[in-house]
Amino acid sequence: MQTVTHSSLSNCNSHSPRHPTPPGGDTSRRTRSSAILDLSGQVLNNEPNAQTLIMQRKPSWIRAQIPNGDGYRTIRKNMEEHGLNTVCQEASCPNIGDCWSRGTATIMILGDTCTRSCGFCNVRTGKPAPPDYDEPLNVGKSVSLMGLRHIVITCVDRDDLPDGGASIWSETIRQVHSLAPNTSVEALIGDFQGSRDDLFTVIHSKPEILAHNLETVPRMHGTVRPQATYERSMEVLKRIQSSGIVSKTGIMVGIGETDEEILTMLEDIREKAKTEIITIGQYLQPSRNHLPIDRWVHPDQFAMYKEKGLALGFRVVESGPLVRSSFHAEEQVRTFESST
Repeated sequence: MQTVTHSSLSNCNSHSPRHPTPPGGDTSRRTRSSAILDLSGQVLNNEPNAQTLIMQRKPSWIRAQIPNGDGYRTIRKNMEEHGLNTVCQEASCPNIGDCWSRGTATIMILGDTCTRSCGFCNVRTGKPAPPDYDEPLNVGKSVSLMGLRHIVITCVDRDDLPDGGASIWSETIRQVHSLAPNTSVEALIGDFQGSRDDLFTVIHSKPEILAHNLETVPRMHGTVRPQATYERSMEVLKRIQSSGIVSKTGIMVGIGETDEEILTMLEDIREKAKTEIITIGQYLQPSRNHLPIDRWVHPDQFAMYKEKGLALGFRVVESGPLVRSSFHAEEQVRTFESST
């Protein structure tokens, strides 16, 4: 059995500007939190006379595996045969070699254009095309044909849709469960602008794991996620946990936070939301048009985060420089299956 994914992405290699016309906000503007970071002189958009940043050299412990091996080749062949692409490629994930070699990847639904302009994300920002209402059935068929044991599904934010895409989310999960009953589903969702009804539309489709990423510490949200708030995301996690579905979140480090802030946030997540799974990874600047790296976090620090997280009561803590949201996703869902 392989764990692989499908995406509606039609052109992963587009060279169009990342922020041609920011629809919901510009990551270079001053946001609600006065001056969280001094962004002057840093390139966070594509304006004609912008100053550029020099990309930092990666330390010795940041070395992504070169994509290779039978597992990787099998997934790549499946992608080509089914005409599929993955968010692993779109978001420039450094873990693609490791994950694809394990037979794990992440699909993205609801198009390839996001209505938000987060300063860390490599997915394009703009006005999305209308949703494809046949997508849920097509995803279910693709998963069934490839005989998957586990699939991770994520999406762009669709603030342009009345329900934020919740109905398509729900139907996609239902179709996978119906057409591929032996496949477990992890859904990585946005905040639906705080709508309880839209969130519960997804919850009622009963994915095995439901994830929503906090991404960064409270102080950094105004800069890193200009159209989101820490409080709103925490409320999403609380509602997931109270629904009885396994809850999960993820954060980046090295984007301007301190270790003290990270540990305080871990305590906050467990106290307020009782989230069960957390992933912690190094922020990697996708391009000169993105937020710069503030520091390279040593593997020993990641080990410390894991130790503290487990002590606080997280059931699973994946913590390491190249860890991303879907890292070891299948192993995580099997952990909870074996405990029920």
